[in-house]
Amino acid sequence: MSVTIRPLAPADETQWRGLWKGYLDYYETAVPEAVYQSTFARMLSGDDHEFHALVAEKDGRLVGLVHYLFHRHGWKIENVCYLQDLYTDPSVRGQSIGRALIEAVYKAADANGTPAVYWLTQDFNEAGRRLYDRVGQVTPFIKYQRP
Repeated sequence: MSVTIRPLAPADETQWRGLWKGYLDYYETAVPEAVYQSTFARMLSGDDHEFHALVAEKDGRLVGLVHYLFHRHGWKIENVCYLQDLYTDPSVRGQSIGRALIEAVYKAADANGTPAVYWLTQDFNEAGRRLYDRVGQVTPFIKYQRP
């Protein structure tokens, strides 16, 4: 069957949690229960200034997710779009689901009048970076954060 990319729905919480946990595990991190609850609620709030989420559904099962946020940028008049989390279940990797999720964010950004979309990844994410090299352009920026 084909894959459907659609907005996250309240009934998706259990499957979404499983996917997001897989994403967090991949990056060797975890968040407390309160963050799961808060993040899910924010993505369903309908507030344009909150995170948005799309999911990939195949054969009635969620197999991928993407979280993104529109925000102000000091160098532009229009907002920009930050694609924060992208994950596909290992069982469906190589089936262009990650690409479809990124392209769905591009489409949402265009519809919002937000042509600039950016994301970060870790250097060890070789499989992800192969995809990103096909759908995006690597920049020279290096991330720093407060210790």
